[in-house]
Amino acid sequence: MSVVLALLAALFAAITGILAKIGMENVNSNLATAVRTIVVVVMAFIVVLVTHQLHTISTITNKALLFIGLSGIATGLSWLFFFRALAIGEVSKVVAIDKASIVLTIILSVLVLGEPAKAVVIAGGAIISIGTFILIGKNEEKKGFTGSQSYIVQAIIGAVFAALTAILAKIGLEGVDSNLGTFLRTVVILFFAWGIVLFQGTIKELWRISKKGYLFLILSGVATGLSWLCYFAAIALGDVSVVAPIDKFSVVLTMVLSFLILKERVAKHKILGGVLITVGTIVLIL
Repeated sequence: MSVVLALLAALFAAITGILAKIGMENVNSNLATAVRTIVVVVMAFIVVLVTHQLHTISTITNKALLFIGLSGIATGLSWLFFFRALAIGEVSKVVAIDKASIVLTIILSVLVLGEPAKAVVIAGGAIISIGTFILIGKNEEKKGFTGSQSYIVQAIIGAVFAALTAILAKIGLEGVDSNLGTFLRTVVILFFAWGIVLFQGTIKELWRISKKGYLFLILSGVATGLSWLCYFAAIALGDVSVVAPIDKFSVVLTMVLSFLILKERVAKHKILGGVLITVGTIVLIL
């Protein structure tokens, strides 16, 4: 069941990247993140109500609440860096870097969670790393550190926080309903994201977002909510080192959609990188 949920999470995550890219046109990335978070909170709250889990909040231990909160903060930081990179960079590259967090996630799952360091896990992580390097390395050498390349660094930082999210969530969700845990995490992210918006003073730009922008931001929020609900349910049921790689397969789906919908350039190194990431993911699943 955890494998099916992880695959669904990957599908919705891929859709999220495309919808967000369209919705973020001429929109501050942090403001866009804050708007999307409202949608995710509402979705998560509805699921908690439907599953009758809201009353169990009082039974959650302080340790679980701490790690759920830390997971939410890590997610918020990951989002901020990811969507800043997405706003100025190519979707296929930014998402690929973000999904490369799987390597760090595997390492942390072994060191922190005590999950077995299987040979296939190490091999799959190595293949994904090579595929990601090929995907983002082309034409980046011999260039100065300018605004056009800075999105690479921002995407890498976002990937680090994404890896921490899975580990912290696994610890926090022990003995806690995954839907309720997702809701609590998202509430933390909501305050985090809007705190950034208020601090930067970009809240006034809400009135400048077009109807099309709001539509696609809301749709990307819905896709994110569905992805999270599936992903954290899968984490609660299975090993992080198995669930996370399946979810990261969304990078390949995102690249295909970016080529078809956003008309981003199809290059041989992107195809090769995508193939290697796919192979690495399959190895990890097996």
